[in-house]
Amino acid sequence: MQRSPLGTLEDFIRREDAVGARNYAPLDVVIERGEGAWVYDVDGRRYLDCISAYSALNHGHRHPRVMRALQEQAERLTLTSRAVRNDRLGPFLERLAAVARQEAVLPMNTGAEAVETAIKLARRWGYRRKQIAHDCAEIVVFDGCFHGRTTTIVGFSTTESCRRDFGPFTGGFRSVPFGQIDPLRDAIRDQTCAVLIEPIQGEGGINVPPPGYLRAVEALCRERGVLLIADEIQTGLGRTGALLACDHESVKPDILVLGKALGGGVYPVSAVLASWEIMGLFAPGDHGSTFGGNPLASAVALEALNVLVEEGLADRARDLGAELLARLNALHAPLVRDVRGRGLLIGIEVTAPAHLVCELLLREGILAKDTHDRVIRIAPPLVIDHEHVILIVDALDRVLRSLERSL
Repeated sequence: MQRSPLGTLEDFIRREDAVGARNYAPLDVVIERGEGAWVYDVDGRRYLDCISAYSALNHGHRHPRVMRALQEQAERLTLTSRAVRNDRLGPFLERLAAVARQEAVLPMNTGAEAVETAIKLARRWGYRRKQIAHDCAEIVVFDGCFHGRTTTIVGFSTTESCRRDFGPFTGGFRSVPFGQIDPLRDAIRDQTCAVLIEPIQGEGGINVPPPGYLRAVEALCRERGVLLIADEIQTGLGRTGALLACDHESVKPDILVLGKALGGGVYPVSAVLASWEIMGLFAPGDHGSTFGGNPLASAVALEALNVLVEEGLADRARDLGAELLARLNALHAPLVRDVRGRGLLIGIEVTAPAHLVCELLLREGILAKDTHDRVIRIAPPLVIDHEHVILIVDALDRVLRSLERSL
């Protein structure tokens, strides 16, 4: 086992904790390199990555084509700002619009920035197209949602730990139960400009809505004259076994929000997409970002899209996800309350503390993280194969059996 010459695992943890803000509770593993679905720690141990940076690593670690695009562009031009044009932005925007079947694209950097962009765009549409009274536009959101960490976004979260001591918050949001159509119908009023939804709630616990729900939400939005905003930052770009999770029900959102996997696992890239009727409401100076659409980001995202399509990553997620779900359901482990998900976005609800299960999986060579105390999130890169599926299920089986004996 080859150890890092820069220090031991304990050294790295001590140095990070000495000066690093405590806004995360990471697993006590220190990763120094990764390739494909695997990562290696500073002591040389290997782990199957079932976190995938919350879908930012759909392509796996250091995909050769994405790395080549990054390196080639870094040797030419990295940043210009949008004060001038660059030769990589146009091809990227064109490809993304075609793949996502939308007309116009506004590139940003992080998912939270993209959600904030969508909120601004929807409100402007509400005032200028729907003629909502000034400063009265509302957006309907869902209990258990997670759209980012800005003060506006956490202001409409129903998770108390996201909100505590961060107010006062921005108004204009109404929250309803996820997966139920009647409360949504009641919440849409004359001043409602949009409905903002995750097709599957990731951080909320891998909550999958009932079949037909997204289609019903879309139909209600059309009927009531409000925009449908789909936050596909975690579910998009192949993760659920289709390019977009909305595609499973043939739903086309008015505003589509993408991020994470758009950066190919090497660079932060996000985007908001819509028709020109909606996107055309932004004029120069209304919104922007110094780094948004920079040439390095554009080159990386363009190749990430090409890899996604040409290597059939969504199809792999569909097929291997179905196998993984079937094998997990076949375990019949007493500690498992529910197994749910779509494609390679799977949640395992347990009666034991989920963080304890994840710590035991770490010893088995599996990186997984808990969400909402009782749910283990299993979301490996889309480049895994059948052998990886077996490895995940066998490791979880051993951990659950061991934990059952000790409780």
